[in-house]
Amino acid sequence: MNELTTKTLTCIVCPIGCQIEVRLSENGQVKDISGNTCKRGYAYAETEFTNPTRTLTSTVRCKSKSERFLPVRTSAPIPKPKLNEAMELIKTIDVSAPIKMGEVVYADFVEKGIDLLACKTVEE
Repeated sequence: MNELTTKTLTCIVCPIGCQIEVRLSENGQVKDISGNTCKRGYAYAETEFTNPTRTLTSTVRCKSKSERFLPVRTSAPIPKPKLNEAMELIKTIDVSAPIKMGEVVYADFVEKGIDLLACKTVEE
């Protein structure tokens, strides 16, 4: 007989913060999800156990008269197991002013189609 494990997590998709219960089979497959009040919560819980992703925010070195660092973020969430690789890559990135908020700092950043974007405009 297969035993199911129940895990509880707090949904972070909206401010409600539903307590979602996820029932997993012995091999870690999602069997049942309950406690969510919307479809987004269901999708969040399922993703957390099958392919967890995170939007990465950080800073890169900036060559400018006014700023030493530029805040950056990924254009979309990246797989959680790639976060350490992403941070090692960020350490190697230098940008030069001028740069505009939303500008691509590094294209195809650890995942094809996901870019590293500037989160601030630096004029000089």
